Amino acid sequence: MTTQHLIDLQGIKKIFYTDELETWALDNIHLTIDSGEYVAISGPSGCGKSTLLSVMGLMNSSTEGKYLLNGAEVSGLQQAEQARVRNQEIGFIFQAFNLIGDLNVFENVELPLTYRSDLSRKQRHDLVVTALEQVDMSQRQKHFPAQLSGGQQQRVAIARALVGKPKVLLADEPTGNLDSKNAQLVMDLLSALHKRGSSIVMVTHDPRSAEQAERQISLFDGKIVDDRRLRAAAVNPESRIRAAV
Repeated sequence: MTTQHLIDLQGIKKIFYTDELETWALDNIHLTIDSGEYVAISGPSGCGKSTLLSVMGLMNSSTEGKYLLNGAEVSGLQQAEQARVRNQEIGFIFQAFNLIGDLNVFENVELPLTYRSDLSRKQRHDLVVTALEQVDMSQRQKHFPAQLSGGQQQRVAIARALVGKPKVLLADEPTGNLDSKNAQLVMDLLSALHKRGSSIVMVTHDPRSAEQAERQISLFDGKIVDDRRLRAAAVNPESRIRAAV
């Protein structure tokens, strides 16, 4: 019996062409990630970490190779179909938060759902309320990003990533713009989400953040040079999130 992985990258290569130069950002990546895993991807600047995450998130296409998400090949999909998969099955957490200043907290979290015709207005509302409760930001739903601290903005960004109940959360340096205290609070929240059952793939340059994952992958010059499990997965779907963030 063949195991179906959540993410299955087979021979992924990514080459950037500038003038007549070739830059190999990813060089023959073979990687599988299972549902419920919490994976940290680390390595020096320019090693391909963010490029790998963008390929996983269908924000960037690979030059060669095959990408299966939850058993379905997505690398060859048309752009419109990739956008649908991205919206419904993948949640993004960015270093720069990427909140829209003219929208309040509720509207920022709801935004990805407005592109989904399968959800009613009430369903969207209920999903947003649940997501904000998960990150302890219900009391700030009418505030605008400029009225929030950096840690609060990142919590809103995490709620936006969670709101559509994606199969995987992709976090690109989620603590990069935060001080050490708020960074740890965000990491505590991600750990709590993982214990609740979320699958998380995080790019980080911070060894302390990487150590909070259960599996650590190291890249160098576009290649995986280390893949180690730090601890066994311990997912408890019944546990409740108490985010102190």
